[in-house]
Amino acid sequence: MKIALGADHAGYELKELLVTTLREWGHEVIDLGTNDAQTSVDYPDFGSAVGHSVASGEADLGVAVCGSGIGISIAANKVSGVRAALVHDATSARLAREHNHANVLCMGSRLIGPPVAQDALAAWLGAEPGEGRHLARIAKLSQLDQRA
Repeated sequence: MKIALGADHAGYELKELLVTTLREWGHEVIDLGTNDAQTSVDYPDFGSAVGHSVASGEADLGVAVCGSGIGISIAANKVSGVRAALVHDATSARLAREHNHANVLCMGSRLIGPPVAQDALAAWLGAEPGEGRHLARIAKLSQLDQRA
């Protein structure tokens, strides 16, 4: 699977760990930056870059990280076709994929540590998007994209 990753300076170290983790798990990674933790950068640039990579089909899924995960998830969700979910553990990650068909996983590096982030990533990647009642709800989200 091809996965795009992006982070601001606060999320840089966690992004680097997740890039390594995904490669070890056999995934192709598109690293959209940032490239260090010292240079202050703006999370909207990286959230939108991940979102556009997923929405365009360049990547199958995306992962975005900032200090809290909030700002970068808002930025990613501004891209039509993106369903970015801010998660805090494996359970919220699994449910984001199963119930909400999340195609971008967002995390806050200041809120969760590396083991929890890796567990959340594994749970999200291992989850299957649900069918049945979930499909009608996803269709409503798509309609919101089209109205925007």
